[in-house]
Amino acid sequence: MPDMSASANLAVTHLVPLAKDLDQNKVTPGVLGFIVFAVMALAVWGLMKSMSKHMNKVDFKETPDPEAEPAEKTGSPAQRG
Repeated sequence: MPDMSASANLAVTHLVPLAKDLDQNKVTPGVLGFIVFAVMALAVWGLMKSMSKHMNKVDFKETPDPEAEPAEKTGSPAQRG
C-alpha cells in the first residue's frame, strides 16, 4: 500500500509557493460574489412572499363532517341504554 503521507507532503510543498503569491489583503469575493449573494437574497425573499400568500389561503377551522353522527349518538351501547 503506498504511503499517503508522502504524497500529501509533496502536494503541500507544491501548493505553498502558490499561496505565497496571493496577497491576503487583496483577496475579496468581488463583484461575482456580490451578484450571487444578491440573487440568492432575492430568491429567498420571493419564496417567503409566495409562502406567506399560500399560508393566508389556508383555512385552519375544521368543518364538521356531514356524514358523521352527532357526538351524543356515538357513545357505547351501555351508555345509551
